Formats: sequence, C-alpha cells, structure tokens
Amino acid sequence: MKLFDVYPLYEVTPVKANGVFVYDEKGKKYLDLYGGHAVISVGHSHPHFIRKISRQLRRIAFYSNAVQNPLQEQLASSIGEHSCLHDFKLFLCSTGAEAIENALKLSSFHTGRKKVIAFKGAFHGRTSAAVAVTDNSTINAPLNSQHDVTFLPFNDAEALEKELATKAYCAVIFESIQGVGGLDQPNDSFVIAMDSLCKKYGTALIADEVQSGFGRTGTFFAFQKYPITPHIITMAKGMGNGFPIGGILIHPEIKAKFGMLGTTFGGNHLACAASLAVLDLLKKENLQEKAKEMEAYFREKAAEIPEIKKVKGRGLMLGLEFDFNVGGLRKSLIYDHQIFTGGSSNKKLIRILPPLIVKQIHFDHLFQALKTELKRN
Repeated sequence: MKLFDVYPLYEVTPVKANGVFVYDEKGKKYLDLYGGHAVISVGHSHPHFIRKISRQLRRIAFYSNAVQNPLQEQLASSIGEHSCLHDFKLFLCSTGAEAIENALKLSSFHTGRKKVIAFKGAFHGRTSAAVAVTDNSTINAPLNSQHDVTFLPFNDAEALEKELATKAYCAVIFESIQGVGGLDQPNDSFVIAMDSLCKKYGTALIADEVQSGFGRTGTFFAFQKYPITPHIITMAKGMGNGFPIGGILIHPEIKAKFGMLGTTFGGNHLACAASLAVLDLLKKENLQEKAKEMEAYFREKAAEIPEIKKVKGRGLMLGLEFDFNVGGLRKSLIYDHQIFTGGSSNKKLIRILPPLIVKQIHFDHLFQALKTELKRN
C-alpha cells in the first residue's frame, strides 16, 4: 500500500529533534523556524514535556469521556489562569479543525441560526464547516457548499452591519492575525466594531486562535490585544507542542446540555498531560513575554535588509514580505542553509513561526542566510 499523495514534500527526513533544531537520518541539523505550522511552542523534546507525558503514560493513557478525568479540570483551571478567562467553560477535542467545527455548531445551537460570516483570506481548516469558512475554493468540495457562508473584507464595518442586521447569522468567525492568509490583521477599530455589532444583533463572535493562541503573539490569545469578549475561542497547535489536542472556550451565556457536543479522543489523559506541560513551561520560562522581546529583535534585524518590504504579524507569528515569489528563496534556506520556514497564500511572504524558546542567535542565522541568498540572486 502507498500513501494518498496530497502533500508536496521537501526532501528532508527528520528523525529526531531537540529545542529549536531537527536532525535528519544523516545527522544533518536544521534550524526550525516554522515549528510544524506553529505547533512546537515550548521546543522539541523539552525534558519537562517528556517527563510529564511519560509519567502519565505509565499510569493511564486513555479512557473515554464516559468517566471522570481530573486532568481535564486541571487543564481548564490552568488555561483560566493564563488567559484570565475564568468564567469561560472548556470543551476539549483533538484538532484545530475539530475545534472550529464545534465552535460553529455551538453557535448555531445557541442562536438557532445557520448562516456564517467569515473574512477574505481566511483559513480555518479542511473539514466540512471549517473548510466552508475558509476562503479557498480549490479545497472546497461540492459537499461543502451546503454551508451558507458570506465572505467579507476586513475593515468594512458598514458591510458587516448590513449583513448582521438581517439576523440570519449564527456566527462571525475571524483570525486576529491570518495565518495561511499571510499575516494580515484587521484594524483595531474594526475589531471593536465587530464585537459590538455581534452583541447588538445576537450573533456569536468566534475568535480562531488555533495558530495564534497559547502565548505566540505576546498575549495569551491574539484577540486579547483588543478590548473585546468573543463568545467562543478555538485552540489547538501550540496547545500540545506536537501532541494532538484542541479545544474551545465558551462564554458563560452559552449553556451546555448533555449530548450537544462530543468526542472520543478529546481530553484524553495523555493530551491533558501534554497541554499542562506546555502551560507549566509558558509560565516558568516566561515565554509569552519573551515572544514580544523576540519580535522587537526580529524587526530590528529585518530593517537591515532593503529587499524586505514589510514585516507582518506579532510576537512570534511573523512574516517577511518581499516583492517577488519566495518559493525559490525558501528552498535555498532549507537545502543550502538548513533553515525551515513557512509559506502562505501570499506567495511573496515567508512565514516565521518558531518555537517560543527561540533566541537572538537563531534569528541572526536566518538573516545572515537571507543576506547571502539575496546577494547571490
């Protein structure tokens, strides 16, 4: 049997990893400034992360949500402490797409409506409702057209109010910083207006923090830059540092009832242990605050390279925009300089999503490599 060929792959085979580095089968070391799509938050193979999962594995790895699991309560308490969203409720699942699906479903339950507003350039996942609110027709199958979604541009509050005034929408879903879309951000005034309009017209506001959450942007959630309160917040990726876990935080005005949401693997013992380890390290190593410091250094170094037209993003969810397609440059970085970076739907942008333990010396290596390649070409 062969694999279903849906991934264009680089000719690199990592077999081990440590800190901000991965190593291939020949022992060659690569600097990981992409973190496997922002998944690696506290670093590869962190000793505390390994200890916590190993200890839990020796006790119990999994049982279903038909029984008590105190680790889920511990995780809810710890997320509340880090986010200061103590009144919210936690529902656990296994992936970002699953978090989005549950957020949209819950919004529909809560409002009794079915239409959704999403934004141009959005990426929320590849499953049924998640891909329907993703602005990419090439990955939407005919089946996904059953979902009634309106795409609007960022920063057009008038258009948003016109749609919401119909009172047909269960949710507005947004990314404070668009990930796959190329690190675009809405204006502060628009985000505040969006929050107000959703409350005015009884529509749930969903903050998609799957990529930006858990300290990556310098606040625990990226939306916390703004004075807003979403109804639902989605999480995954850096939440587990490579162990599959996702979840949604739910505003107290949305009430639970038995059976309205459910999952087999979500919130299992190992997943909770992994996420608790991440939260331990975010606090112990002050990684959220360090993300802000590293952003400042990153911008300082980027300013030395005139070919970089714009630095986008916040914290350690960053992008370097050029005036040419960066596909070839990214290949040179990985094959000639052993540096992992990311792409986006903006083909002129390199995404930088490193583990939050990244240091200045690692960014120095990136920018020296960029100077070498740009001079060569």
